[in-house]
Amino acid sequence: MSDLTQLTLESALGGMAAGDFTSEEITIAHIDACMEAADLNAFITNTFELAIDQAKASDARRAKGAVGKLEGAPLGVKDLFCTEGVKTTAASQILGDFKPPYESSVTTNMKADGMVMLGKLNLDEFAMGSSNETSSYGNVVNPWKKNEELVPGGSSGGSAAAVAADICLGATATDTGGSIRQPASFTGTVGIKPTYGRCSRFGIVAFASSLDQAGPIAKTVKDSAILLDSMAGYDPKDSTSLNVDNGDWIASCEKSIKGMRIGIPKEYTVDGMPAEIQSLWDQGVEWMKDAGAEIVPVSLPHTKYALPAYYIVAPAEASSNLARYDGMRYGARVDGENLNDTYERTRAAGFGPEVQRRIMIGTYVLSAGYYDAYYLRAQKVRTRIAEDFKNAWESCDALLTPTCPSAPFAIGRKVNDPITMYLNDIFTVTANLAGLPGISVPAALDKNGLPLGLQIIGKALDEDTVFAAAGALEKAANFTAKPEKWWT
Repeated sequence: MSDLTQLTLESALGGMAAGDFTSEEITIAHIDACMEAADLNAFITNTFELAIDQAKASDARRAKGAVGKLEGAPLGVKDLFCTEGVKTTAASQILGDFKPPYESSVTTNMKADGMVMLGKLNLDEFAMGSSNETSSYGNVVNPWKKNEELVPGGSSGGSAAAVAADICLGATATDTGGSIRQPASFTGTVGIKPTYGRCSRFGIVAFASSLDQAGPIAKTVKDSAILLDSMAGYDPKDSTSLNVDNGDWIASCEKSIKGMRIGIPKEYTVDGMPAEIQSLWDQGVEWMKDAGAEIVPVSLPHTKYALPAYYIVAPAEASSNLARYDGMRYGARVDGENLNDTYERTRAAGFGPEVQRRIMIGTYVLSAGYYDAYYLRAQKVRTRIAEDFKNAWESCDALLTPTCPSAPFAIGRKVNDPITMYLNDIFTVTANLAGLPGISVPAALDKNGLPLGLQIIGKALDEDTVFAAAGALEKAANFTAKPEKWWT
């Protein structure tokens, strides 16, 4: 039997359906691969025994003819999703040994569809970071390595690294300002952030509630469509959940884009962007033309304000969301002389430096005297950014942009420079501020042999067009490069 870890999710599901191998066999193969890849630090908690039990149960269901969308597929879950009875940390010390008594709606859907869960994947603490270096469980190492260890991107770095290293068939992730798409670009994987409200936020540890959205990281565009089709759906437990049907996303991946209008926003050409990124973007335009698309120049004039607006709105919501972590009801506690002292000691010990920084920024911009000057103004900018996209849709169906302004960089290189780190989100935050779907597709290697991605941004609830454009881009790029397995 060939190496089962090299399969895509689509081919693995097909192989199990054909009887070529069982869920138990492919699950054991991935567990072995996970143990070999321990140096990547992709997992915070493994659930290997549970996974084997789930695989056996899946094989029993298949024998009876009961087959779900993800039947028997060994997958990883970002440790921001609550999993009943399984430790959930958000990569923070403040949650301690918290084991939720309930399951997130997204993972509930996936388990109902036959998912086998290999474990909980590492991330930046509370999803705050662009390099996976803020985790209190240590940084994740990118499987792509050139002379030095590289970051996998963040916050979903564990999910991206695990998929790129072939230690799971796919993984859940979350995207607040680019935390699915940026690590996908850094690891040569596919990552989609769907329209805000497509996936329920119930049971996902909150960072910034008006921006957070769950989505998958996968090996191919079609694999990401298969995963999203299971993850998405209306949930009455989430007041922002959209009561709309999923599209035929899997079929859309193979649709022709002949006649589709692809917008190229001039504001995404930024000073200091490496020539390789611009060259790849130009190549992407040619690929779209060759596939029959019409290229349309568009303007998103408020793009330059997106990053500062995001880094006001997101910390403000974070400071509010993270107020619940006080050591009283669950999680870690450091006792003090009185109640306030206990709060202070618990939060000082439980939150890492980046989380503390964002709480401080958020509390400041929400404080009396500064609310109007910062938070209210940022929300007005957010409205303008959404209007920019609305205007652009009058002349195009989707946008093509770079995903990131760079290839993956060395661990430790930018972690002490938060402004430089925040600039990694420059091409991705606009989709979150406007609530739009965006996907990163691996498109080329840079001069050092490291992956680079291109991004498709679409209209709200038009994931079908996004998947069609991404499928065409994937086909044209024909990205087949894989990292060398130095960790074995």
